[in-house]
Amino acid sequence: MSAMNRKLIQNLAETLCKQVKHFDKAEAECLIRQFSGLLGEQAERRAAHGLDRVRFRNILHNTFGMTDDVMMDRVFRVFDKDNDTYVSVKEWVEGLSVFLRGTLDEKIKFCFDVYDLNGDGYISREEMIQMLKDSLIRQPVEEDPDEGIKDVVDIALKKMDYDHDGKVSYSDFEKTVIDENLLLEAFGNCLPDAKRILLFEQHAFREPHEH
Repeated sequence: MSAMNRKLIQNLAETLCKQVKHFDKAEAECLIRQFSGLLGEQAERRAAHGLDRVRFRNILHNTFGMTDDVMMDRVFRVFDKDNDTYVSVKEWVEGLSVFLRGTLDEKIKFCFDVYDLNGDGYISREEMIQMLKDSLIRQPVEEDPDEGIKDVVDIALKKMDYDHDGKVSYSDFEKTVIDENLLLEAFGNCLPDAKRILLFEQHAFREPHEH
């Protein structure tokens, strides 16, 4: 895979840029080449399937500055649409399309899928507590840190739970974020900031140098 031939890359880019909204053919080619290079750094046996969880998490950490274990794990699972524990080249380009250039609607769906830890279509109170435990700064020792988190979760539910069923549905989350965009990443950072997107794109979309 690390030596994907040029024709194969062009054909794949042509197919993918029709399926993915936000990249043209040249950009899709660059991302496929980049993917191929990343695979070259993996053991041959794994590279046949795609990027494994460890390699993908390294990219999230080193390239996009993510540090939260729960969030990195969930972003991997959202990219890995077929749940085969590897991110394929198609999943890589499709995932990056939303991750880097998604519309607000696409990003709302992406973040909701990240935050819905058990995939049941709701962000429950327990899931909120689990996600916020790692990302909130620890309270002073004399206070019970769990109490502080529960207070935050109560506030979040009050604001987001439109139908008052004690959990946040996709519709609840969508309404909340459209109303107040800053709440898109309410339960943890799972999207890159503008500066890191720019750096990634400048690096990924350079013209390939003839060596």
